[in-house]
Amino acid sequence: MPIYDAKNLAAFPTAAFSDVLEGNHEFVQTFADSGLTGRAAKGLAVVTCMDSRIAPLHLLGMQAGDVKIIRNAGARVTDDVLRTLILASYLLGVNRVLVMPHTDCRMASATESEIHTKIEAEFGINTRSFEFRTVANQEEALITDVVRIRSHPALPKDLVVGGAIYDVHTGRITPVSA
Repeated sequence: MPIYDAKNLAAFPTAAFSDVLEGNHEFVQTFADSGLTGRAAKGLAVVTCMDSRIAPLHLLGMQAGDVKIIRNAGARVTDDVLRTLILASYLLGVNRVLVMPHTDCRMASATESEIHTKIEAEFGINTRSFEFRTVANQEEALITDVVRIRSHPALPKDLVVGGAIYDVHTGRITPVSA
């Protein structure tokens, strides 16, 4: 039973997404990936930030179908990331994980309190019921997140986990011992 009333659905906002629809139309003309499966061909999952300066496949020398990419603000290992890694490990061929935050990240440029205050002051919305998981020290947060994956009891014991920080100005990743 649907949770919505089909008679009262809003029409798709075509004008607002015209660039997206046109881009997809062009993409379809040369689409060649229909033979890929849902498995990670290279056995890799990457946890990274939603920042649009990051092109995970390209910067790692990978292609469509090679990697499972999990993105969120700050590249933090949240409960949802762990849920996704459990599924990817057991069902989608993932046997290694790279956690990859980046330089010049908004989540590393202010405290939780400062971000909540800014959103409320500028937009009138109280976001204090959310934990944005800002970081004062990216390397320390990365180590914590790598250890969180390695120690999770539902993940395979032989899952290989590493961390590296991506530099948005040079394109280089710097591995971090954890």
